[in-house]
Amino acid sequence: MMFHPQGPTLWELAVQALSSTERGYDLLAPKFDYTPFRTPDEVLDVVGTALESLAPFASGLDICCGTGAAMRMLRPLCRERVVGLDVSAGMLSVAQRVLADAPGTAPLEFVRGDALAMPFDAAFDVAVCFGAFGHILVQDEEAFVRQVARVLRPGGRFVFVTSPMPSWWDPTYWMRRGFNAVMHMRNWLRSPPFIMFYLTFLLPGAGALLEANGFDVEVRDAKFAWPFTPLRLVIATRRPAALGLPAATGW
Repeated sequence: MMFHPQGPTLWELAVQALSSTERGYDLLAPKFDYTPFRTPDEVLDVVGTALESLAPFASGLDICCGTGAAMRMLRPLCRERVVGLDVSAGMLSVAQRVLADAPGTAPLEFVRGDALAMPFDAAFDVAVCFGAFGHILVQDEEAFVRQVARVLRPGGRFVFVTSPMPSWWDPTYWMRRGFNAVMHMRNWLRSPPFIMFYLTFLLPGAGALLEANGFDVEVRDAKFAWPFTPLRLVIATRRPAALGLPAATGW
């Protein structure tokens, strides 16, 4: 089992990795919350506390919501609705079940969709994304950022955590590079690809990309506890079109 008696076996993880990204997460969904891939509550609690000073929001969006951990954090901060978007129907099904008792009164909605083609337009005051940047290829990062800008209202916030690139002498740097090499080889040998990479959407590059696409960016050292101390909290605020963001219509 993977770190937890109720987690996936190595065989189940191997089957997942040999599937497409969507199918792999459909298979993993029933046991996802027992893996290290779920965003830890320790991280979400810090982010939720930071957002309390900006709340309440009318509506919130969790991009690549998985089983809904961040939706649980968002719901008490929103008045009108909280939407979870994910490409995996299996993950959405689990999210809908486990969030039945989530605190807050905002209605919860679950939408199956692609983060690179989100079916919303200027609909949200806050959007979050946790643990999912590795599913977006580097060449698609700008398209993703422009999608986030499109779904937010002017003044809306895009909130996430990331880190600077680890030092080359940090063992985790080489572990992640090694994992990425294996995934590149797997995708070269087998189709459809499974998109999951580490060391993506890091600072300062992510901040610069957001600034270039209509956001004002604040990076905070939120004092995450070990082993999450390298993480930084990013709050990117969507500028009005008059300040340089192209109009949403026609994107």
